[in-house]
Amino acid sequence: MLIERDEEIKEILENTKTVAVVGISPKPHKPSNYVPKFLKERGIRLFGVNPKYEGQKIMGIKVSKSLLDIKEDIDVILVFRPPEEVPKVLEEALQKGFKAFWMQPGTVNEEVKNKLILLGRKVVAGRCIKIETQRLGIPFLFHPLRE
Repeated sequence: MLIERDEEIKEILENTKTVAVVGISPKPHKPSNYVPKFLKERGIRLFGVNPKYEGQKIMGIKVSKSLLDIKEDIDVILVFRPPEEVPKVLEEALQKGFKAFWMQPGTVNEEVKNKLILLGRKVVAGRCIKIETQRLGIPFLFHPLRE
């Protein structure tokens, strides 16, 4: 199911407690760094996925090689990968399980988007989770920051 209406986006954001950030980066100038930082500051529990930084911590977030290495349940798969790499992310995501698949601007793969729609899965495509959170005034969780 393609999520486009404000009410639908708001529902996802208000119910998100865990996010797997696929393509997380240690470089502060990259969206794959400052967007997760924004989410973490709002109390979202983050899990990093980037084989290049496997076993390291980025902003205190443990980085795994694969979505399948994460033991906890994930609400949102947040994608920061080139469109041609997104089918592999989807393959792992379907094995892992998730509530919503969110492709940031510049990451949208139309084939993946259409497959998720056909499967009846929630997909957000081409919107920035940080911008949508700010635009819709989502306060997120009211508890101390967690790693």
